[in-house]
Amino acid sequence: MSIEQKVNSRKKLLVLDGVIAKLERALYGLRESPLLWQRDFSSSLKEIGFQPIPHEPCCMVKDGIIIFYYVDDIVLAFRKDKRDDAAKLMRKLQTKYNIAGRDDLQWFLGIEIIRDRQNRRIWLSQSDYLDKIGKLAQGSRKWAGTPMGKEELLPYTGIAPELSRTSYQKKVGSILYAAVITRPDVAFAASRIARFNMNPGPEHHAAADRILHYLYATRFYALRLGGEDDFEVFSDASFADNRLDRKSSQAYVMRLFGGVVGWRANKQATVAKSTTDAELLALSQTAGEAMYVSRLLKEIGIGLDDDRIKIWCDNMQTIKLVTDAVAHLKTQLRHVDIHNHWLRQEVANETITVEYVPTAEMLADGLTKPLQGTVFERFRNQIGLEDVRDRVEKRKFRELDLDGLRARAEDIEDWV
Repeated sequence: MSIEQKVNSRKKLLVLDGVIAKLERALYGLRESPLLWQRDFSSSLKEIGFQPIPHEPCCMVKDGIIIFYYVDDIVLAFRKDKRDDAAKLMRKLQTKYNIAGRDDLQWFLGIEIIRDRQNRRIWLSQSDYLDKIGKLAQGSRKWAGTPMGKEELLPYTGIAPELSRTSYQKKVGSILYAAVITRPDVAFAASRIARFNMNPGPEHHAAADRILHYLYATRFYALRLGGEDDFEVFSDASFADNRLDRKSSQAYVMRLFGGVVGWRANKQATVAKSTTDAELLALSQTAGEAMYVSRLLKEIGIGLDDDRIKIWCDNMQTIKLVTDAVAHLKTQLRHVDIHNHWLRQEVANETITVEYVPTAEMLADGLTKPLQGTVFERFRNQIGLEDVRDRVEKRKFRELDLDGLRARAEDIEDWV
């Protein structure tokens, strides 16, 4: 019996040939199915003692064991002394669900996890994914050294055909996934090209292709985690750098235990009157995100030596606005202080500390402007991107079976 392409997901009804059937269970592919699965799996976790984390419905904890999941990709995190307890919990889940894996985490949502347990380091790599999306770029691969040039992208004056829009949106979406997961070095460039999804021109396609070429050439660069025992946040802004509306770009970078764990690059919603104003707007956004992350760390049981959130800023006037007494502020900047009063309040309560860092050491600088040359390379090193080609190739070699090795040897012989 054929099924028509009409689904009422709210009432869970399927329209068949002359018959209406009520769904008793979710079907794969329906709009509500992921939500129903999340509710079912969360209910099962609660039955064995897991407690949900507020504001993170897909993350739960029990006695120091953390489980988080995205649809049916599940990760169980625990300390060595909790290994037996974690195994018991997993066996309970296996009585209800068919769960594969159970080895050390190596893949999650297409992200390869590479470990160096001896030196307590972890790398997050998307080399296979970047190798795949590199084929989306048009023309020959050109190595420019950076993901974006200095020239600002402007709107296309013509009308892009449907095929051009579809192709461009596929490129942008593919780049964005890398930019928000493991590659903060292309976050600024990705935010810029994403503005032209509805009407891209040849120059926009060329800009997207440049990012794809760059990602392919640096596909073995992975985000390093591990190191120092602290939580630091960096906030930066680029005043009035958008020529059309004169709005400013802003960004933040969060570093936890020596590794970058969060970042964002975007355009400010309002026009700033000065560099200080733009920096303060960026600092306000950064502080709000940092407070959320700090609260999340406490909820999953991760303790820090200092409960205060340390935010680094490279503008002294902005720091004075949130730390000095109101009487010491210049009259022309008092309007800025009013709508950011909560930030001054958090600083006064010692929830947040704002300190100065030189621009050369500002991790968020590369997320507010298109850096070039050695300055960009320094930024890439600062955010912890390292070449792990040797480790990735060793993994690929281990995955090759004997037949694969023989086939490759034959190909080499034919080529020679």
